[in-house]
Amino acid sequence: MNLQETLDALKSAGKEQTRKTYRRHGASEDCYGVSTPDLTKLQKKIKLDHGLAGKLWASGNHEARILATTVADPKKLDGATLDAWAASLGNYIETGYLGGLAATSPVARETMKRWIDSPVELTASAGWIVFSHLVAEGEISDAEAEEALLCIERELHGSQNRVRHQMNGALISIGGRKPALQKKALAAAARIGKVRVDHGDTGCKTPDAASYILKMAERRSAKAG
Repeated sequence: MNLQETLDALKSAGKEQTRKTYRRHGASEDCYGVSTPDLTKLQKKIKLDHGLAGKLWASGNHEARILATTVADPKKLDGATLDAWAASLGNYIETGYLGGLAATSPVARETMKRWIDSPVELTASAGWIVFSHLVAEGEISDAEAEEALLCIERELHGSQNRVRHQMNGALISIGGRKPALQKKALAAAARIGKVRVDHGDTGCKTPDAASYILKMAERRSAKAG
């Protein structure tokens, strides 16, 4: 499929109610309202098409950008491309998808560090999303995770809105995925206290880190048993 064929397919799959939902979550006016199942169907049809992915992202359309992150070839991604995409992020939904893609690229670790240090809210958020993915995949050492705990505890409350949300998510990832650091993560969560994030006109809520860490530990014990 070429760019225009893909955009036409997205447009025809759009629904007004889904469009309204996406807009409440920060999507721009250039949004068709395509559901996740319909996006998945289109991704399976396209499979991997890295050239198309770049054009989809450049289109600026909300669903086209989400689709771009699922048809891009992670092996072909470099820091310059990822930085360019991050610089044009429009909302935290796109941020989540881009962070997940960056985590599978050959430049995941350096991109994560560069993004986390960014003064731009969505870019820094994406950096912490990459971190959480790498923790889940066992790519972050205990020493690195412990250093991140110190950073989160020191900087979370003074960080930007969506960065606070993703730092809280990273805290959960550390405590839930690294049994050796569970107690330290729980102690950090207790010292941090309630994390306040403005989720706008949505039903989203900020997870309580300690509760989530303990639930993950319970599931881990149940599987082991």
